[in-house]
Amino acid sequence: MRFPISDADVIPECILIYYHHHLSSSNQRRELECGTKRIKAIQLDMEDSDHEPPVDVLQDASSSAPPSSLQNSMPSLPSSSSSSSTSNIDLSIMSPQDAANHLFKNSEILAPMVRASTTPLRTLALSHGASLVYTEELVDRSISASERIVNTELGTIDYRVPKHTYSLKVQKRMAADKDNPDSENGAILLRIDPIVERNKLIYQIGTGESNLALEAATKVISDVNGIDINMGCPKKFSVSGGMGSALLSDTKRACDIISTLRRNLSKPVSAKIRLLDPEDPRPTIDFVKALISSGANAITIHGRIVGDESHTMARWTTLVEVVRQLKQTESVPIIVNGDLYTRADILEIKSRSLCDGVMLARPALYNVSLFRKGEAEETTSTTDEIPLPQFQSTDHSGYYGYNSPLLHSRTSVVQEYLAHCIRYRAHSKNAKYVVCEMMNSRRAPTNRVPYLNMQYESGQTIATVCKCRSLDDLVKVWDVKYTIPFPKTTTQAKNAETTTTGIDLHNYDDRYFLDHDKFLSERGKDGVVDTTAASNMASNGEGDEKKLEDVCDVPPPVLKRPKL
Repeated sequence: MRFPISDADVIPECILIYYHHHLSSSNQRRELECGTKRIKAIQLDMEDSDHEPPVDVLQDASSSAPPSSLQNSMPSLPSSSSSSSTSNIDLSIMSPQDAANHLFKNSEILAPMVRASTTPLRTLALSHGASLVYTEELVDRSISASERIVNTELGTIDYRVPKHTYSLKVQKRMAADKDNPDSENGAILLRIDPIVERNKLIYQIGTGESNLALEAATKVISDVNGIDINMGCPKKFSVSGGMGSALLSDTKRACDIISTLRRNLSKPVSAKIRLLDPEDPRPTIDFVKALISSGANAITIHGRIVGDESHTMARWTTLVEVVRQLKQTESVPIIVNGDLYTRADILEIKSRSLCDGVMLARPALYNVSLFRKGEAEETTSTTDEIPLPQFQSTDHSGYYGYNSPLLHSRTSVVQEYLAHCIRYRAHSKNAKYVVCEMMNSRRAPTNRVPYLNMQYESGQTIATVCKCRSLDDLVKVWDVKYTIPFPKTTTQAKNAETTTTGIDLHNYDDRYFLDHDKFLSERGKDGVVDTTAASNMASNGEGDEKKLEDVCDVPPPVLKRPKL
């Protein structure tokens, strides 16, 4: 679905600022600032990194104020000086470690989240001040088998599942999806905005074998700024393939993956892990040091162990001790992750742990404007006498608390997210899933839930959202008035075959949100079907009477990974 931009449309200030921020020449900026008419399509070479992709923006936002639904939704971008300098720095001339220091030190990062950390949320997080964003975890074999497409219509780089890998029946069904007309070209695994995400994007690989990790990393390395290895996912489909948290108990294999990538790549290699012990910091410290000795340029540590449920508190006490001890001997950036729901949490964990940066997952889904910083945030803790578990359960009511004036309304954040979904042609089912996660406190720690406001200004509910069957439905429910315009080129309409796009095939069942307990009892603890069976269904046409939208977390068809 596309939202046509007519001469009568008006783009809000937040969108004008968004594109003004990324325009590279002063002439383009002046044209954007002074116009009261439609800006003509700027014809630029997409492969010239010194220029912007063509942008077609409607002008004179001052002539019409945004509706009340967007009055408080203007995203605060990183300052022009800091963000522009980051985007314009040539990281390729740096050593991998220098590049990692540039990317990760003093960083605030959007975490890799399955289904969520796709282009719309990543670019939205950057517009609110995130300094770095991760892709969702993408399995090595999937990326290696994908096609790299320069999408001249959207101004993106797409990695797409080849159409021929699907059965004819599945291809026919995808072609008939009127709400997602691009689906006939195949599933999009990864869509990258090379301008907005320049110098700010890390690809996270799901892998258990160094040779497969290298093949996947080599495929995408020219389009990203670093490679991260998922060593923390505890889900069955990941662990059974020797990936994710399975690597925490196999130091030799984990280090082999890191060292192989470091020997063959000229960009930073990092890993995201979990705590290895609930109280003793030593096992985690030893594992991290082994990874660093193998060449890891940065490490992110999630403050839970395998088996911890998301509704339990992150183990900040152990996490802080691990990071403090590591920083006494190690110079590579150490990032912390887990339950940072307020700016007060971020400042406190930085002060107590001396970490180099923070990573936000569910808190960013709750309100991505959490990345917005105050004028001069103090990182010196004044609450050392308060035990960390007590601090985690405190109602942070001050300037950096749950109701900080820095935050945008959650309604406006959802509206902005949907505008980004339209801009990047997100699949409607995936967009719906992310919106439901934004509205849901089910996976938040129980001690945090009382402080999380789950009410919306116009009374939207998860049940209402689950009834939506298209982006158009979501736009109507959330009263989205504005869209981010598509870039245009002179050739985009002349040859449809050269303007290749695809559809993001992330599927889930509405019962995941509406009747979660029953859903889990039917699908198993992880809430996902067997991935091999799902892949076979897509590629062989088996079980064709079962709609794709009824399959939870169906990956693109790939070869089965042997158990290790």
